[in-house]
Amino acid sequence: MFVGSRMKHPVITIGPKTSLDEALHLMTTEHIRRLPVIDHSGSLIGIVTELDLLKASPSEATSLSVWEIKSLLSSFPIEKIMSKEVISVTEDTPMEEAARIMADKKIGGMPVVRGESVVGIITETDIFKAFLEVLGAREAGLRLTVELDKSPGVLAKLTQEIFEIGGNILSLGSFLGEDSKTVQLVFKIEGVEEKALLEAIKPFISRVVDIRNCAGC
Repeated sequence: MFVGSRMKHPVITIGPKTSLDEALHLMTTEHIRRLPVIDHSGSLIGIVTELDLLKASPSEATSLSVWEIKSLLSSFPIEKIMSKEVISVTEDTPMEEAARIMADKKIGGMPVVRGESVVGIITETDIFKAFLEVLGAREAGLRLTVELDKSPGVLAKLTQEIFEIGGNILSLGSFLGEDSKTVQLVFKIEGVEEKALLEAIKPFISRVVDIRNCAGC
């Protein structure tokens, strides 16, 4: 799964001379929290977030009149507060890599670029939706979490056994186990009863962490 298949596009952008007031209005009407800033040639030169705009706006304790505030907001250009060092990704960046970058950099979204041009934006919401897909969160079936050794061939034997008893694996997620030698797998499986499934997988796993019948969980 790559960023290009999950990014929002076309993306809403602004120019460096866009006023703070215009940017705030755009974010409010479009229900977005960040705006890539592009120059006259369409190249990415910065990004501004909702938090940036709120920090730059006059506080409620200001002594300015409402007309002075309006004048200030309508004349203050985004280029004065935008972040110029923009963290971006490309369309062929793996989704897990995009998620890692956002987690490490503590950011909620990134522009997606093709060369110098912005072609989309990927946000934490898009990452969450992809995570739901990976775990089959909207699929009905048995949700099985098991821990097993990272020995070669164990996963192949486990999935083959599930297939042989009539189980259909709808999704499979892999997570760190209790130590470096183990891994936890989360399956969503249909077509098999819980008792038969537990009996069949017993020789291939270290333990069953959890099993429950889910109608879209």
